[in-house]
Amino acid sequence: MASDEKKMVSASKPALPPSSDDENGNVLSMIYRFFKKVSVVGAVYLVGYMQWSVAWLIGPVILSVLRDQWRRESEYRRNLAKAAAKSSEKDFVLAKLDDLPAWVFFPDVERAEWLNRILLQVWPNVNQFARNILKESIEPAVAESLANYKLNGFKFERVILGTIAPRVGGVKVYDKNLSRDEIIMDVDLFYAGDCDISFVLQRIRGGIKDLQIHGMVRVVMKPLINKMPLVGGLQIFFLNNPSIDFNLVGAADVLDMPGFSDILRRCIVEQVAKMMVLPNKLPIKLSDEIPTVDLRMPEPEGVLRIHLVQAQNLMKKDVSMLGKGKSDPYAIITVGAQQWKTKHIDNNVNPRWDFWCEARIMQSLGQALEVEVFDKDEGNDDDKLGKCSLDISQVVRFGRLDTWQTLQQAKHGKVELRLSWHRLTTDVTELSRALTETLLIKTGDLSSAVLSVYIDSCKKLPNARAQSKPDPYLTVTVGKKTENTAVQMRTDDPVYEIGHSFLVQNPEIDNLEIKVLDSKTGSQLGMLTYGISALLKQKDLTMITQPLMLQKSGPESKIIMSLQLRILKEAIREEDLVEDEIPVVIPPSTPSPPITPAQPSPAPAPAPAPAHVPASLESVDGYTPEPVAAQPAQPSEPELKNIDDGVPDNSSQKSVPVEHIEKEVDVPQEYSPPAERSSPKLVHRTSSLTTSSGEAGLGRILLSLRYSMQNQTLFVVVHKIMHIPLKDPANVPDPYVKLYLLPGRSKDSKRKTVVVKDNCMPEYDEQFEWVIPLAELHSRQVEVTVATHKGFLGGSPVIGQVLVHLNQYDFREAKTLWFDLMPETSPRD
Repeated sequence: MASDEKKMVSASKPALPPSSDDENGNVLSMIYRFFKKVSVVGAVYLVGYMQWSVAWLIGPVILSVLRDQWRRESEYRRNLAKAAAKSSEKDFVLAKLDDLPAWVFFPDVERAEWLNRILLQVWPNVNQFARNILKESIEPAVAESLANYKLNGFKFERVILGTIAPRVGGVKVYDKNLSRDEIIMDVDLFYAGDCDISFVLQRIRGGIKDLQIHGMVRVVMKPLINKMPLVGGLQIFFLNNPSIDFNLVGAADVLDMPGFSDILRRCIVEQVAKMMVLPNKLPIKLSDEIPTVDLRMPEPEGVLRIHLVQAQNLMKKDVSMLGKGKSDPYAIITVGAQQWKTKHIDNNVNPRWDFWCEARIMQSLGQALEVEVFDKDEGNDDDKLGKCSLDISQVVRFGRLDTWQTLQQAKHGKVELRLSWHRLTTDVTELSRALTETLLIKTGDLSSAVLSVYIDSCKKLPNARAQSKPDPYLTVTVGKKTENTAVQMRTDDPVYEIGHSFLVQNPEIDNLEIKVLDSKTGSQLGMLTYGISALLKQKDLTMITQPLMLQKSGPESKIIMSLQLRILKEAIREEDLVEDEIPVVIPPSTPSPPITPAQPSPAPAPAPAPAHVPASLESVDGYTPEPVAAQPAQPSEPELKNIDDGVPDNSSQKSVPVEHIEKEVDVPQEYSPPAERSSPKLVHRTSSLTTSSGEAGLGRILLSLRYSMQNQTLFVVVHKIMHIPLKDPANVPDPYVKLYLLPGRSKDSKRKTVVVKDNCMPEYDEQFEWVIPLAELHSRQVEVTVATHKGFLGGSPVIGQVLVHLNQYDFREAKTLWFDLMPETSPRD
């Protein structure tokens, strides 16, 4: 695979005849190498002459080697991405099968080569538009952000986007659950161009090359009208923060190393997020018949209440005199452009944060909640302990969700999240319930309503200086949150046309405060204090385009604005889930107060096995697992768990099995009240028992198989083994299960269950996972070996073995199957 990538990179660079510039460059390169060697020899001589410690020599050398290696890896990735952008789609697919475009993985995502040809044609005309955005919006915001790091004087000097246009990997158009006057489509956008951007920072001239941006862009066309252009406007935004990478050149090249370049990258990502990452949108008006407020007024879909409870079994990153110490973990929670940070807890790999926050959700479909865990290091870059993500639409379906999430990009570790989804309503009677709920949770400042604010303009502002018009901007504050507008230069009638949304703790007593300030003098030009309780008396809790007089301002100074209040409804009860066609998941059984499913009805008779399944296995149509403890769920298929303030004792509990999802699965119709604390079970249309001991008489094993498209991960759950033959009643086996991912039996692919003592029908309910690209899935097998710990001289004799060929299964649905154990056919450890 790597050789194919290198071929594609090299193929994208056509051979050119040598020129005089190349010859001059070779001479300069030789002179540079000569002086570099002289400098190295001189440094070694100086260290010896001054009788300094050898560490003065070794330290810079090690840092230089690490920096060069990091730069080579970064340059290779950028060249590969650039080559992919230049090459045809066919060459790209053949050269990098493990990173296929979105339309290959998802049948509802369509190819968009026609759109790529259009982008290539219009790309030269985009330069001026992009230059204006960078100069007017990005530059002042990045300069302000860099000033927090004591890096001043940032500004762009030259912006050239180059000739390589962005590519669209696929387009998905939604046709369900939409209003009649809108069209929604997602665009998988990837840019790896040959742009040339130069800037000045701290009087140092530098440049940005090989800029790369990748993210999912949503385009909402609304409202639909009966005149050309048939669409009143567009709303364009990233669902989640896009990935951004670039290469620093010029004098700023000294900053192009981990730690320093991350600051500039972080600042740029923050400003992009403020512009067009949810809840922020980039509105474009296409028809004068549509009021601007319809496009720019924020329209929250709901509020996601997040409770990050704790983490367990985190990696140990700190190093002490006695070896590996512990970690000082903290977590960063991200939902689009919204971000929160917990406190750090010293010397603890099982921290308990009990951190609460709330996210305003504009589009639940496609947006994700991300949690990153770090080890705090004083004076150094914080080490990453892993990350996880969860699709918010899953929380919307279930209303309340308590889940353990396995940390990705980490050897081990998991976090516990308790989530609830709150829809919005104009029913004032819901306010008392919402306020009562917030008072019950004393560890967080939670909200009971959402206020949307649209500021159109200000009129007849006073002058801040004699004979000079002001440069006004606004600060809008609700509670502890403040938003600033852009500065309008030299005008006393500024037009803003901007919308913001705020979480409101108590609309009966909270106020909306707006201040009009002059950017040159800092003096206040006017202010407005508006009691949010006034909206409770308005029809639909809405005030549309009203002029309000400014206080402490001119006699005729006013602000024109619109307000909209929405009250949080109670999280959807589990009874409501019956009305929706949703994937069924298995809730674990850790005892806790809220929402416990009641015992469902008995399962129907087993269905016949699929035709493509070998005769040695039997489809399970109603497996009901034993109550087990919560094990980390994966983002694509979250698991439900009862809520409890105690820490689960994993030493005496087993892992939760993967759900067996079928279209015919029955959703439980009734749920018991919290006081009953019954063990949640899910009826699958299968039997968890088998009377057969298998074709070879060695017993049968029950496995669940599932593949997550989102995480490119294969999950295998070992549920139980039945009818292991007992050859000697005095020597009952101690069985365990060992799994390998084939081909290429490596130690990294090995997984192993616990040992069950003296048992011929052991139960495990343990989940294992492997990260596999979808393109490789159907060429892989899972080798499952059952052995016993009671062997001669401590050996582990094999009881039986199963080879699961993954190309025999349709992984759009999870499968739970009985497999016959067969005699061992392959060598083992």
